[in-house]
Amino acid sequence: QVQLLESGGGLVQTGGSLRLSCAASGRTSRSMGWFRQAPGKEREFVGALKWRTHRTYYADSVKGRFTISGDNAKNSVYLQMNALTPEDTAVYYCAARENYCYSNSGCNDPSDFDSWGQGTQVTVSS
Repeated sequence: QVQLLESGGGLVQTGGSLRLSCAASGRTSRSMGWFRQAPGKEREFVGALKWRTHRTYYADSVKGRFTISGDNAKNSVYLQMNALTPEDTAVYYCAARENYCYSNSGCNDPSDFDSWGQGTQVTVSS
């Protein structure tokens, strides 16, 4: 299994930016994902990265505002979040899966991910 540790959450004003980090250790994964969960809501796909090509996939709600990147040497993925709104407030989770992602629809199901971080809170104030 992969061990994941997120960092970088916090409180930011509307329109601000945050960068989340996720450090992975243990078993190698082929794809990494970011999900979020707001109070009373289901866990929601944010985006994903395929390690082999660094191809990225995004939910429509964050496309153009969020960017996922990866550093193979550090075995880490990052989520740069810009133009944040209160609707982005949630606990953000990093996740790893053994299979490659090939499309948004093929990579957005939390049940397909094998390992999860503990989550980091992102709060956007209005």
